[in-house]
Amino acid sequence: MVEPRSPHRLVLENGVWHQISPKYVRVQLISTGSFLLLVVAAMLVLTLGLQQWWAWIPGGVMTVIMVWTLAILPRQARAIGYQLRDDDLVFRRGILWQRMVAVPYGRMQLVDITHGPLDRGFGIAQLKFVTAAASTGVVIPGLAQDAAETLRDHLVAVAESRRTGL
Repeated sequence: MVEPRSPHRLVLENGVWHQISPKYVRVQLISTGSFLLLVVAAMLVLTLGLQQWWAWIPGGVMTVIMVWTLAILPRQARAIGYQLRDDDLVFRRGILWQRMVAVPYGRMQLVDITHGPLDRGFGIAQLKFVTAAASTGVVIPGLAQDAAETLRDHLVAVAESRRTGL
């Protein structure tokens, strides 16, 4: 995984960071790009077809925001990662606002895999696991389908063994 360059970044000393699939970026580019095309089409219909010139303002703002989102999307995807440690799973995401969550295996209550039609077409899924505390629910997007299933099975097995020891 490419590490952030800032000396003030959130770091863990040892362990292997796993990154998400590069296909995640393509899926997000397609979905965000499609929405951008709809916004531009609606803006053009309103302004040119119906002479509603006010539509340039919200349409322009939304276009700028979505183009910026498309531009930073690859970097955001590289910042997403997870690490399996002895007692917990650590999830990391974010460029400017970094978030790092450590979820103890024994506290996991639900491990779920979801994927939409576009995700299935590209062979990726998102893994969601929930604990009793709602704020520690973590979603790892863009995992390869087989990696998501393997990770789910591993987390369920480790969580069961940790809960029996409580």
